[in-house]
Formats: sequence, structure tokens, C-alpha cells
Amino acid sequence: MTCRIVFMGSPQFAIPTLRALQRHFDVVGVFSQADRPSGRGKILKATPVKKLALEMGIEYAEPEDLKNPNVLNVLNKWKPDAIVVVAYGKFLPLEILDLPPLGCLNLHASLLPRHRGPSPIATAILSADKETGNTVMLMDTGMDTGKILAQQVVRIGEKDSAGDLHDKLMELGSSLVVETLDKWKTNDINPIPQDNSKATYTRLFRKGDGFLDWNLDAKQLDRLVRAMNPWPGAFFVIGREQIKVWNATPIEGQAEPGLIADITSNGVILGTGAGLLRLDEIQAPSKKKVSGADFARGRRLKFGDYLI
Repeated sequence: MTCRIVFMGSPQFAIPTLRALQRHFDVVGVFSQADRPSGRGKILKATPVKKLALEMGIEYAEPEDLKNPNVLNVLNKWKPDAIVVVAYGKFLPLEILDLPPLGCLNLHASLLPRHRGPSPIATAILSADKETGNTVMLMDTGMDTGKILAQQVVRIGEKDSAGDLHDKLMELGSSLVVETLDKWKTNDINPIPQDNSKATYTRLFRKGDGFLDWNLDAKQLDRLVRAMNPWPGAFFVIGREQIKVWNATPIEGQAEPGLIADITSNGVILGTGAGLLRLDEIQAPSKKKVSGADFARGRRLKFGDYLI
């Protein structure tokens, strides 16, 4: 018997899972966030999930309030066996959680209960984790507190940015959701409760969170650069300009925090609170990304200058 699925998601991270579900099951409807103003012109822009649903010809809804009775009317019309949620951005009320016979399954980009909340990928890098992964859980009314149905582990490389991990987890997660749902609908999975004593939580990041304080140690600064790439971007300030750093490398040595200790063909080498940090790829406002060496030449930076 075909499994009827309602999919709920919004950003690019959810796209591979929607595609995979459409190939293997009967996706009867899609929920996503409403169109939002975007860019300097504040033009309304649809979410990636909405765009794909329309391309696929799948029935679509974008309710602002999930407690509106019309939402249940739509879901009852679609008659889903399961609801699959990937980065939807809204909490599901109990009435929706209890509606499908197979429940509501959520793909979360961490090894729960570690890194519950909205920013698990960047937080894993900031926390110096050696590995992260995906979790498929059976949703309840808490924030990422549901019973675990399946997990997959992904190693965090020394140079992995949040963008790199996002793309890896996005692709791997789509297969995990399909495999898990196949087993779940035939009662081949025993849900495992999370150990709440081991739970950690993440928060939404803002632009100011990318500020590079040279008093931190070089390894911390490297993690911050990688965690803030691509958004909101790690940066330091020269005058009134925010200069973004897209790639950096911690190296051995010591100099005063913010002091240019050397300029090589690979980049600008700065002192930090512990160790040296080489700025490999830099971007000034309204300019293209350039190597640290090219940035130094363009700004006429030299040994002994301070980037503060």
C-alpha cells in the first residue's frame, strides 16, 4: 500500500528530502513558510520548498498560524499516513502531531540530544566536535525532544565550514528519511527515548556573532570563521568597514593579538590570544573575495601593523 506523505519544510536543506520522498512515496501536500521580503527591493520571495512543490505540481499551503482550524481541514482532506518535517521553522501543535497514523517525523542535523534547536551545524563546529550527523525522530511537543528512530554519523573535517557540513548532511539526510520511513511503516523500528541529561541547546546567530576578537586563541578563531561561513560571515573592522574572512588557518607561533606578524604568499599572519592565525581568503564590502596576500597588497599592510 502506498504511504501518503505531507511534507513540511522551507529552506534549501529540505529540498533533497522532498525529492526523495516524491520518488518513493505519495507526497499529497506540502506546507512551507509564507513568502518573505528579500533583497534591497524587499521583493516577496518564495521558499525553495514552495518553488519545488509548485514545479512538481504538488498541492501546497503556507499557513501563518498552524492552530487555525482551516489547517486541520486541509490536512484531513489530504489524509496523510505520516507528516515529514525538515527545517520547517514552526512548532506543530498537538492536534497536528496526533493526526497521521504514523506520526510526524523530523530530520534534525545533529546527533540528538546534542545540539537541539535552530543552529546545530554551526554550533557543532564552534564546540570543536569531531563528529556530527543526522537524526530522524518522532516529534512531540518539545523542541527536538522526540524519540529517536534513526541516526547517521558524519565526521567533521579540520577545514569543514558550516556550508560544507550543511551540504553533506542535506544529501545524506534525504536517504536516511526514506530508509527510516520504510522501516517505521512496517514496525521494524523501536523508538529510543532521548537522554535529556545529555541535551545541549543552540540559538539563532546574528550578524554580530561573526566578530573576530583577536584575543581569542587561533583555534577558536578558526572555528568561528568556519562556523559563520556562509552566514553571517566572520569579520574584523578597519575604520568603519567590516572585512569578512572566509578562510583562515591556525599555525604555531605567538605575537600580540591583532599584530601582523608576517605577510606571505598564502596570507596575512596575525597574533592572537594563543597561536597565530593566517587569513587566507578575505572580502572587503562590495568587493570580490581575494587571497589574504592580495588583500594586504591592496591595503598596503605591512609587518608591525595592527588589524584592530
